[in-house]
Amino acid sequence: MLPDVLKHLEALVSHDTRNPPRAITTGGIFDYLRSQLPGFRIEVTDHGDGAVSMLAVRGQPRRLFNVHLDTVPSSDAWSADPHTLRVTGDRAIGLGACDIKGAAAGLLAAAAVTSGDAAFLFSTDEEANDPRCIAGFLGRDHGFSEAVIAEPTMCEAVLAHRGISSVLLRFRGVAGHASGAHALQASALHQSIRWGGRALDYVESQAHQRFGGLTGLRFNIGRVEGGIKANMIAPSAEVRFGFRPLPSQSIDGLHETFGTLVDAGAIERYEETFRGPSLPAGDVAGAEQRRLEARDLADALDLPIGNAVDFWTEASLFSAAGLTALVYGPGDIAQAHTADEWVALEQLERYTRSLVRILGGNA
Repeated sequence: MLPDVLKHLEALVSHDTRNPPRAITTGGIFDYLRSQLPGFRIEVTDHGDGAVSMLAVRGQPRRLFNVHLDTVPSSDAWSADPHTLRVTGDRAIGLGACDIKGAAAGLLAAAAVTSGDAAFLFSTDEEANDPRCIAGFLGRDHGFSEAVIAEPTMCEAVLAHRGISSVLLRFRGVAGHASGAHALQASALHQSIRWGGRALDYVESQAHQRFGGLTGLRFNIGRVEGGIKANMIAPSAEVRFGFRPLPSQSIDGLHETFGTLVDAGAIERYEETFRGPSLPAGDVAGAEQRRLEARDLADALDLPIGNAVDFWTEASLFSAAGLTALVYGPGDIAQAHTADEWVALEQLERYTRSLVRILGGNA
């Protein structure tokens, strides 16, 4: 199986699907996918702005395999052309090889040697917080009840992961000379710094929270801007921050908390710029029930069950839409988004053999 997987991976890596800029069309990589899936009913959808998806269906399946084809941008740290696959003794190196074109190559190789019911959804919008492909698919009458989402999980079924929320927070101040005693309260930058300290204290107070092997609340202040110079009171300041809650923590509740950790009237704008639910989605009781259903699916597919993970995946969008969803794919997340990104050949072969077993009707 491995030579066929590597042949497909070489072709997939050669297509530039970096996101951003997401200059992806309905041709290119999708022409290759179409050519490799004879006997499948193919539907390609252009969702705009380079977001393209392809649904390939054979027979009457109820289970969907999803893999995103977009990659992060490459960097100058790559030692060779990121769009030319290199194979060493134990690994395949190329942009997207780990995250997660290796899984797409495995799907193509498995489809070629099986004849059972199968459904593949290839999407291109995972790497830029713009899940219009998945939203478009879930908004239609799709008829699927189960979803297996490919991300690097070392060929273990992941049943739970954190949610994610990103925020733009803008503070207002009163411009003036920094010599005034009122500068301590009037500066928007001072307000943002006070907010940051209170936010960090709150996050530390959540260290005892647990769900499915995950602990605490993940939080990061990624950018702070504002002010003009040292002797001028900052009239405005902007903070961009993000947090990753446990499935048992309410994103809306956390926004309410973070939005009140500041003096009254100091916030000019509080805007959530992206939200991804946790896996499983739902309240505490509902999330646990969906986790158990996903565990039953993993058992039925004879997949080893791994630990919950801190990174976010689009599996949570399928879960929120009512499908039983889990994450399963080849490779280690530690190699994703890195220069000279790679996936172990052993992982590619193990993943593809499990797909052959599943798609062949034995699972």
